[in-house]
Amino acid sequence: MEEREKNYYQSLFQLAATLNSARSPDEILRSIVENIANAMGVKGSSLLLLTPDKKVLLRIVAHGLSDWYVRKGPVLTDESMSETLTGKVVAVFDAPNDERVQFRKQVKQEGIASILSVPVKLREEVVGVLRVYTSEPRQFTESDIRFAEIAANFGAIALESAKFYQTLQKDYEDFRQELLQWHAELGYEWTAEEPVMPAAEEGPAMPPGG
Repeated sequence: MEEREKNYYQSLFQLAATLNSARSPDEILRSIVENIANAMGVKGSSLLLLTPDKKVLLRIVAHGLSDWYVRKGPVLTDESMSETLTGKVVAVFDAPNDERVQFRKQVKQEGIASILSVPVKLREEVVGVLRVYTSEPRQFTESDIRFAEIAANFGAIALESAKFYQTLQKDYEDFRQELLQWHAELGYEWTAEEPVMPAAEEGPAMPPGG
């Protein structure tokens, strides 16, 4: 068995233990994306949820990505690896030049080379995506993809425990306000390696980018 596959088994064991712990939902979600990035040896990872109208992906948690990249703009479902939302895994080798990537210029500036996008499902319904970002071009293997899919399932369980799924069933304004309240109670967004204070808003809020 290759060393990477051993890391995947160990990581999945750790994720299962985390889900079974008494930690808060936000700590569990942060642990999941950090665990994924470390196990795969990649630049970063993030978890994004669909808004009820299924037009925008909202980043819930991220690891290894810079503040400016996280806040670059709303992720539109029809412009950002849209096949993932049909339940398919999308692997992008040359992210800065692939038309399936929405923010190609920002991707290049961030130093992202390849992206793996995996659907997050609850009861067979796609409610979001898990994304993995590499700093070097990478052909994702079957083991990489399988690990990411299983990790995405752990993320779905954590989201349901945090009642984000039920929140998604509300109208968009209620969802937006509840999400903002959740971030306010938390005090910051967990991104990269340090906390990022939420930016001040003027007028209607725009979701963070992904």
